[in-house]
Amino acid sequence: MKDATSGRIEVPATWDRRGLPGWTYHSPALFELERTELFLTHWQIAGHVNDIPAPGDWIAFDLLGERAVVMRGRDGVVRAFHNLCRHRGARVVDGASGHCKGAMVCPFHGWVYNLDGSLRGPARPETFGDMDRADFGLKPVELEIWRGFLFLRFHPGPQPPVADLLAPYDEDVAAYASDELLPVRAPVWQSELPVNWKSVRDVDNEGYHVAMAHPALQDLYGRTYRDDVLPGGLAISLGRFGDAPGRLWSVRAYQKLSPDDNRLPERLRKTWSYYGLFPNAVLAFTPESAQFYQEIPLAPGRTRLAGRLYRWPDETRETSAARYLATRIDRETSKEDQQLSIWSNESMKSSAFDSFHLSDLEYGVRAHHDKLRDLIPVMGQYEAPPEDRMAETNQNLLLSERNLCSN
Repeated sequence: MKDATSGRIEVPATWDRRGLPGWTYHSPALFELERTELFLTHWQIAGHVNDIPAPGDWIAFDLLGERAVVMRGRDGVVRAFHNLCRHRGARVVDGASGHCKGAMVCPFHGWVYNLDGSLRGPARPETFGDMDRADFGLKPVELEIWRGFLFLRFHPGPQPPVADLLAPYDEDVAAYASDELLPVRAPVWQSELPVNWKSVRDVDNEGYHVAMAHPALQDLYGRTYRDDVLPGGLAISLGRFGDAPGRLWSVRAYQKLSPDDNRLPERLRKTWSYYGLFPNAVLAFTPESAQFYQEIPLAPGRTRLAGRLYRWPDETRETSAARYLATRIDRETSKEDQQLSIWSNESMKSSAFDSFHLSDLEYGVRAHHDKLRDLIPVMGQYEAPPEDRMAETNQNLLLSERNLCSN
């Protein structure tokens, strides 16, 4: 249910404390449904406008067989395209990021594309007969910019425009002046895990484990940490620090150097803030830095955890040192979470695994699972359907739900 005063979801007095069944974490047929019905139809964060400040700058984003390039054109406009030459399908840019001086040139046969994605011309144009170049520009990918961040999705989906979707975050993220963020010297971080993507998200969707599993975070903000679940697959987590000196040297040093930025509202000062976006992304802010991170599924049992780091343009030496310490604490926390994800994912194939039994403090996990079941109702089946009937079973459940709603 929803708290009418705060917009947050209250934990029901009685609720099913089971999570998703174990089979949903290793089924190839379900993974294909997640690909088509979830990841390719939901907004993903590709970067920030200041990752590509100059015309010709680009960043790439690959997801489950689709690949995009986000580029700033000569006119300063940022656009997204399928990274796919219209001739034979080669990548028109290769790598994670780069710069095209005046055009994109396909490395396979030399077709040339303008920075706005239009086809300038194929190599040996006389060999293509009566060809209208206007019909062979790079295919666009849906792109929206919100508070400086670049959001794209490969196929139309159920989520509204990003500004509407993230409206509950707008006041906070605007206070952080996220439009002004600049990438740090080595902005991209990533690691690959032998787990299903949901095992990573399950760990990140609750703070119940902080006290036990994350010594540095517990030392930093301890009992001040709170998780709030919002409608629409959103969640806010906040941890306030500075009420007591840290015991760990990194925490003590960080507390001393972290700025008490009076440009921020009181609720965000001396706070680490996390803003979740269904199904797999988080925007995170500290007083001296920002980042986004997300789980990129590669296979049913393989996931890439990736993110980008940013700073503000008016950074001082003290703020830079605080950012280094914050990143150090965060990387240690990430390593701890990654191990928890591996252990949790391993259990899903064990004959001894029955199901989760969630605490009220883990309601964010349940809310995320509920969103998944709404989109892909076969995930609510505690006995796995046959792999060759997964899509059919899911479709029948969807039709049954629609019939119930129409009656």
